[in-house]
Amino acid sequence: MTKPPMTPRPSTWTALTAGRRPQAGFTLIELMIAVAIVGILAAVALPSYTDYLRRGRIPEAFTYLSNYRVQMEQYYQDNRNYGTGTDCAAGAIAATPAGTKYFTYTCELRAVNNVAGQGYTLTATNTAEMGSAHAYTVDHANARTTTSFKGSTVTGKDCWLVKGSEC
Repeated sequence: MTKPPMTPRPSTWTALTAGRRPQAGFTLIELMIAVAIVGILAAVALPSYTDYLRRGRIPEAFTYLSNYRVQMEQYYQDNRNYGTGTDCAAGAIAATPAGTKYFTYTCELRAVNNVAGQGYTLTATNTAEMGSAHAYTVDHANARTTTSFKGSTVTGKDCWLVKGSEC
């Protein structure tokens, strides 16, 4: 007994697509979903990225304030004061060191125990390139404070804030 020859059956794919043209792109709905996903990701990522950049620029202030403080102490060892009149370190130290980009620096002499030139306060204030208001200080007793952080005035924080509102 021999089997009759089999005739090939059309595949399901061929049967479903017979008379139709194959798709050649995206539908408008698919495109709108993709744009919405990209928009949501950008809305979350952009503020995080700008905060990341801001935090990356803050160490400049800490570095130069620390270096400036060391120079002030070296000047004090040689002269037994931090400067005369209103001139910190009697002009021996540049007010804004070379290579600074995101902060400006100021020095203010203070009297300690009614003796002029025995104290100082160094301040680093951000420039326009930084984006939001930051101000850090350090004094002759190495008391570090944050006076402005992300544009808000800070009180009662005896540390240099970088990320959040806690030391």
